[in-house]
Amino acid sequence: MSWRGTLTLVLLVAAGITGWSAWRQRATQPVADTGPARPDYVLHDFELVALDKQGKEAFMLRAPELTRSPDDKTLSIATPLFLIPDNEGQRWQLRSKTGWVAADNSEVRLRGKVEATSPPSDARPTVMKTEQLNIFPDKDEATSPVLVTVTSPASTMRGTGMRADLATNRIELLSKVSMSHEPTRR
Repeated sequence: MSWRGTLTLVLLVAAGITGWSAWRQRATQPVADTGPARPDYVLHDFELVALDKQGKEAFMLRAPELTRSPDDKTLSIATPLFLIPDNEGQRWQLRSKTGWVAADNSEVRLRGKVEATSPPSDARPTVMKTEQLNIFPDKDEATSPVLVTVTSPASTMRGTGMRADLATNRIELLSKVSMSHEPTRR
């Protein structure tokens, strides 16, 4: 073999080793952590009306701050006040420390010192307190997996786990239920 053939063979082997080494180093480099995505937008001191699929009001929201995630289009809310209409158009008031709304407005999650108050015109005014509440406006339902306290005139109920039908104002406590009742005066 001539010196040119040997040199060509050595250069081809060196190029192959260099290419293989560069490819291997590129494949093992860690991906830089960019952190959470920046929100699409942020609202301060706002009022928002969300509509359901039929164009009816699903809920009204007032809060000091709302951010929208660019990845999944969900909303995160600080100290929200939700006003959710019942069948007669009267609004339940729901407050909490934080809130989250699904991209299609089908689910609302309230966390931290959640308080739901029935409409003022309700024949039997009700206040419900818990640490977690999941609301499904399209279905007129609300659920909670944790301790719930329901207070209405002359009675207080407590239980772990809850299902509520917002259309009929019917609340069902699921386990460890206790109730206290004060008789009304005649």
